Amino acid sequence: MNYESKAKELRSEILKSLYACQSGHPGGSLSCVEMLMALYYDTMNIDPKDPEKADRDRFVLSKGHACPTLYAILADLGYFPKEDLAHLRQIDSHLQGHPDCTKTPGVDMNTGSLGQGAGLAIGLAMAAKHAKADYKIYCVLGDGECQEGLVWEAAMAAAHYKLDNLVFMLDHNGLQIDGSNEDVMSLGDVMKKFDAFGFECFDVDGHDISEIDKALQIPVIGKPKFIRCRTVKGKGVSFMENQSGWHGKPLNEEQLNTALKELEV
Repeated sequence: MNYESKAKELRSEILKSLYACQSGHPGGSLSCVEMLMALYYDTMNIDPKDPEKADRDRFVLSKGHACPTLYAILADLGYFPKEDLAHLRQIDSHLQGHPDCTKTPGVDMNTGSLGQGAGLAIGLAMAAKHAKADYKIYCVLGDGECQEGLVWEAAMAAAHYKLDNLVFMLDHNGLQIDGSNEDVMSLGDVMKKFDAFGFECFDVDGHDISEIDKALQIPVIGKPKFIRCRTVKGKGVSFMENQSGWHGKPLNEEQLNTALKELEV
């Protein structure tokens, strides 16, 4: 697979679906594209022809507002027709503004309220341990989301129960809806924090799939894994990159055409 071309293709699909519904979250959807590519194309044990297979790896998009990225990848893999992407956030569509496992094939967990996905991932990982199953749980968090106390309660539980079948991945783009993380509520040294909470920690370029893959593949025994992915909000579109104003703002037609031109393969 040509990762660069595929990433541009996915970003184009994300922006077209957001334009069609005139709502949603472009900035944080574009920042986590390579993170989800590394999981879905290279790492996770999944089968689009059998979305409910018992031994599949599970994925929790805790920053659920970035679901256009998840939907674009699921459609690309064949979980549902790509034509469905044009119906994002429409009232009768199975592609809602946050993931819904009761509606969308390939979605393992409902998410929406920030911070809750971390705890839900803990529950899935504990269930796998209880069942003596060998599947893994992968959870993508947002950096602004880590201002929620729920995330740290979950982190304590993950270490306490030695959940080495769990991987937290942080989309660390430095921005949230109200501005920079540093201005709104500094995360401090997030690597040291997750280390102190008992995780084995890795730091990667969140737009370099080979780096992400390497961190995902390193075995860790007896403790959960944390991968800080350094990313750019709005990645791939020049006028969106590093702009907090594009957290939850729809594109107009001119902006869409400009963005798609930049993303041409």
